[in-house]
Amino acid sequence: MKKITLKIQGMHCVSCPIMIDGKLEDEVDGVQSAQTNYVQQECKVEYDEAVIKAEDIVKAINELGYKAEKKRKQ
Repeated sequence: MKKITLKIQGMHCVSCPIMIDGKLEDEVDGVQSAQTNYVQQECKVEYDEAVIKAEDIVKAINELGYKAEKKRKQ
């Protein structure tokens, strides 16, 4: 399993993370877990890179109307 942290733009209420996590965990093959944080505006995803690529996870979030991108290392 691989882990990635994504920066999410466009979340406007505390229900948005529930929607994002539900989409990723229930509808996207290869995603083991998703933890989206409204305050930090980010999503931590654990996934099987043999099944799905990080770019596909970003695309799934963007399809919900948010803007997701890989978080830069600091």
